[in-house]
Amino acid sequence: MVASVDTARAGAVLTVDLAAVRANWRLLRRTAGKAACAAVMKADAYGLGMDMVAPALAEEGCRVFFTAHLEEAMRLRPLVPDDSTIYVLHGPPPGATAEFVEHGLVPVLNDPAQIADWRAACRRHRQRLPAALQFDTGMSRMGLAPVDVDRLLADPAWKDEFKPVLAMSHLACADDAGHPMNRAQRERFAVLRARFPGLPGSLANSSAVFLGPDYHHDLARPGAALYGINPHPGKDNPLRQAVGLRARIVQSRMVAAGDAVGYGARYVADGPRRIATIGIGYADGWLRFLSGRGHAYIDGVPVPIAGTVSMDSITLDVTGIPEGRVAPGCEVDLLCAQQTVDDVAREAATIGYEVLTRLGSRFHRRYR
Repeated sequence: MVASVDTARAGAVLTVDLAAVRANWRLLRRTAGKAACAAVMKADAYGLGMDMVAPALAEEGCRVFFTAHLEEAMRLRPLVPDDSTIYVLHGPPPGATAEFVEHGLVPVLNDPAQIADWRAACRRHRQRLPAALQFDTGMSRMGLAPVDVDRLLADPAWKDEFKPVLAMSHLACADDAGHPMNRAQRERFAVLRARFPGLPGSLANSSAVFLGPDYHHDLARPGAALYGINPHPGKDNPLRQAVGLRARIVQSRMVAAGDAVGYGARYVADGPRRIATIGIGYADGWLRFLSGRGHAYIDGVPVPIAGTVSMDSITLDVTGIPEGRVAPGCEVDLLCAQQTVDDVAREAATIGYEVLTRLGSRFHRRYR
C-alpha cells in the first residue's frame, strides 16, 4: 500500500477519481457483452491504491480480480467480498502453495513445474483445488506450450487432483486493432481451449475488450483501461481519466540571457526568463526523459520544462504567467484535463502504463 503524505507537507497532490474508475468498469462490462468483467489490481491497482480502488469496484458488482504476485493477492483478499475470486497471474511460487489454500486464491498455472506443485498440494490437502490454465499463443512470455498441453492430457490422473476453472491467454498486440497477431492468437487459443471442453475462457485484456465479441469469451480482464489509459492509442479515448496530479512551486526567480538552468546546463536562457521550481522529480515517477520536452499547466496554459528533471524538482519556464500565480506555494498541474496520462506518455516516448505505475509515494493522495 502507498501511504498518503499529509497535504501540508507534500510537494504534490495526486487525486484519484474513484467515480471515474467505477464508470470505466461499467463501460468495459457493457462492451464485453455476455462476458463477465474482472478487474486487474496488480502493482497496487496500477499505482492508484488497491485499498481504495478494489472496494469501489466491488461496490459496482465486480467479483473477479487478478493480481500478478501472491503477496498482492493476500493484501487484496480482505478488501473484497468473501465470494470474490482472486487469480494470481504468476502462479504459485515454489513452496508457497499453502498460502493459496489458506487465503482462498486461485493460481494461474503457466508451466509443467507449477502444475506438478499444484497437483502435489491437492494431494496433501486431499482437495480438488481450483486453478486456471494459461496457454502461450504467441507471446512467448508465460503459459503452457502446445507440447505441455499434450503431456498434461496424456496423464488423466490430473483430473482427479485439481479442478481447472479457467483457460486463458494474453494478446501481444491488442492495442493495434489491425495487427495480424490478434487473429492468429485468437485462433490458437480456440484450438487449445477446445481440448478442455466446457472450460470457461478468458482472452480479452483492456484493449481486446474493444476488439469485438470474438475476443470476449467468458471473462474479460481489463487493467489499465479501468484507470483511463486509452485502449487504442491514436483514437478517441472512450474512458474517463481517473488521475490528477498537482505540484507546488518551491521557488520562482528571474534568469538573464546566457544563464544555465539545471543539471548539465542543457537549458540556457535566450533572454530574460522567469523560472519556477516545483517539488517533484524522477524520484516521484516523473520521467527524466521529459527533460526539455515535457510540460506542466497553469490555469490551462502550458509551461515547458526548462532543463533537466532532477530527483526532487523540476524547473519550468513560466515567462508570461502573472507573477502572482508563480509565487512559492502556488500550484501547477501535471495531470489534468489538458494533459492526460497518455499525453505525458507520448512526450516521454513510453506508454501510459509506465507513467501511471511510476507515480510515487511522496504525494498526498486524495480520493473522490
